[in-house]
Amino acid sequence: MKAKIDELEINSRIKNIGDLYRGISDFKKGYQPITNIVRNEKGDLVADPHGILARWKNNFSRLLHVHGINDVRQTEVHTAESLVPETSAFELRRHKSPGIYQIPAEF
Repeated sequence: MKAKIDELEINSRIKNIGDLYRGISDFKKGYQPITNIVRNEKGDLVADPHGILARWKNNFSRLLHVHGINDVRQTEVHTAESLVPETSAFELRRHKSPGIYQIPAEF
């Protein structure tokens, strides 16, 4: 604890505000154990790192699996045609009324 207090004092003295506030926050929270435990498909707890990674891999593979598309390059992309007619130089005068779209010419 003495080492933590000394570290806070040093950060305060050298005006290292980020580390100072982070240290104060950690000091106020106290010890917080980190748990790396997940549940598998059956509901059993898994604690070993390889089992946890395998569980996350299976979970995201299932969530991100897209049905019906075999190859993304074969999909068609459709674009909408512009509904706004081209603007002429005459229409770009300043202080002109915005028209049916309510967009001033200055924009």
